[in-house]
Amino acid sequence: MRGDGIPDPADPAAPARDRCVPLIKALPMTSTTQTSATQPPVASGLLGGRIALVTGASRGIGRAVALAFAREGAELIVVGRTQGALEELDDALRAEGRQESLVVGDLADGTLVDRIGAAIFARWGRLDVLVGNAATLGVLGPLGHTEPAVFERVITVNLIANWRLVRSCDPLLRASDAGRAIFVTSDVAPGRAYWGAYAASKAGLEAMIRTYAGEMAKTDVRANLIDPGPTRTQLRATAFPGEDPEALKPADDPRLIEAFIALALPACRRNGEIVQID
Repeated sequence: MRGDGIPDPADPAAPARDRCVPLIKALPMTSTTQTSATQPPVASGLLGGRIALVTGASRGIGRAVALAFAREGAELIVVGRTQGALEELDDALRAEGRQESLVVGDLADGTLVDRIGAAIFARWGRLDVLVGNAATLGVLGPLGHTEPAVFERVITVNLIANWRLVRSCDPLLRASDAGRAIFVTSDVAPGRAYWGAYAASKAGLEAMIRTYAGEMAKTDVRANLIDPGPTRTQLRATAFPGEDPEALKPADDPRLIEAFIALALPACRRNGEIVQID
């Protein structure tokens, strides 16, 4: 418990129900907790001392990436809609001696995204790695039959929320010695019958991140996308309910995780590319 009476997420004695609190309160706002953008803290692992934000971390690919980044030494801020799932992730990381800041919330709430950026600045003054993984499928079917609320929800979560992340985190990534932005796309982005809202959102995401990459070409920031291919996730199961999940690679498939780590490294020079995983 901190002096202001707010449970500290880094306290291993904190009750599970107290670990997930609004980020503005979860991250202490004192100058003593800020880290210099030019002198990252020393830590072991490929991502030692790097500050990483991972969205959609409750389960699936986001959870797997968060675990892998933590094991490589990154200090994490993880965002998800499901408190129980985030607490399970927290338990898994604590069992390995790792800690992170948990943020429960819906990225469709633009003000939440803005608060995340402000809180990261207040604590660290920079962000080294941004992973935009959160997504929603919506409803598959003919475009003419898609309800406006469903279409708008998909575009909001998959595209607009990621734009707000870029907008909020851009100065933080620039403050890093090697800011890295990684977003998750799909092979339906060029367009696929009955995938209207989802395909449109991913097409927009690809165009937006390539645009951002071009704008960052003369800076130390690099922005790329990963197309994970068929993967054993909840979104995939919803889209293909009759598919055998055991025939798909798991969310923590080494090839997929290695791709995320490679794009997160300060040494990565790729920019504006889509990395496809079979």
